[in-house]
Amino acid sequence: MVNRRLKWGTLCTNMNNQSAATSPTKGIIESHLRWAIALLILVIAFGVAGYMVIERWSFLDALFMTVTTISTVGYREVHELSTWGQVFTIFLIVFGVGGMLYTATAVVTYVVEVQFPGIVRRRRMAERIAELRNHFIVCGFGRVGQFVAQELWREHAQFVVVEGNPGVHSRCEDMGYVCLLGDATADETLKAAGIERARGLVAALDTDEKNLYVVLSARVLRPDIFIVSRSTSEDAEAKLKRVGANRVLSPYVTAGRRMATLLMRPLVADFLDTVMHSEQMELLLEEMTIPPGSPMANTTIGQLHVKTRTGAFILAVQRSDGSMITAPHGDTVLREGDRLVVLGTRAQLRQLEQLEMKR
Repeated sequence: MVNRRLKWGTLCTNMNNQSAATSPTKGIIESHLRWAIALLILVIAFGVAGYMVIERWSFLDALFMTVTTISTVGYREVHELSTWGQVFTIFLIVFGVGGMLYTATAVVTYVVEVQFPGIVRRRRMAERIAELRNHFIVCGFGRVGQFVAQELWREHAQFVVVEGNPGVHSRCEDMGYVCLLGDATADETLKAAGIERARGLVAALDTDEKNLYVVLSARVLRPDIFIVSRSTSEDAEAKLKRVGANRVLSPYVTAGRRMATLLMRPLVADFLDTVMHSEQMELLLEEMTIPPGSPMANTTIGQLHVKTRTGAFILAVQRSDGSMITAPHGDTVLREGDRLVVLGTRAQLRQLEQLEMKR
């Protein structure tokens, strides 16, 4: 009966903690790899130049001799070496083989410590996304997307972030979120994020054009999914609604209304903030849905004795046609598909969930 927020527990796994802790180490490994490659190139250039100057060999012969020497392959000399050529080859073996081994070690370390864990992490992330059900998809991890993710995290809701920037994606991973690297406007990416099983989607990319593509793609893939999109203009807002967004918000309009409310009704704003966002506050605002076949359907609020039996308040009723009844009376009849806005403590809301089983 109840469309409640799903508890997921913590998303910050040991894998992500280790990723955040070892990010400086990754930079050091990559730096070592760059230095090792530069050293190898320098050794090869030194060997080629030495053979060309001392033995008067061609570039190709000098390069072949240098590579076979430092790689310890063991081919015979391209040409007979002079005394100074032999001395030079000894020095090239001593320094060149060491440089070759150092480069090989740096490459192996990079693959094992950086690339392989990245492949494993992405595979594990894909497995976690495949297990999600009734989750939310946050497209874009910019300023708006980060705040959305923070609120979903605080509410213990299941969600996956879709981000196309590798650097931002890594930061998202380090914060402990389930995230997917890809273009949110592409159907394949939304499918990989589990849109077929998702409960809702937020389009929070940096331009209205990208959000328009996301909303359109999501609506085609899932005609029944609830979509909230960001916009920066009234013209974009109308287009986003036209292609399928259920709600469109402009950060500027929202901030302006919020500031006006704080100026004129600061106590009301503080109360709503406390109810909606405080973790210490016991009183909660929740949304509930009356499903088909529920014993509560076709019954008045007064007959249910909601306040007496649970202590919770029904603040509003939204009909299936979208009409809203605010401050419903006791003779208001509840119907299948109605969505209720209720206020109460966690215990009172749990009692309201079980109300239909007690009738």
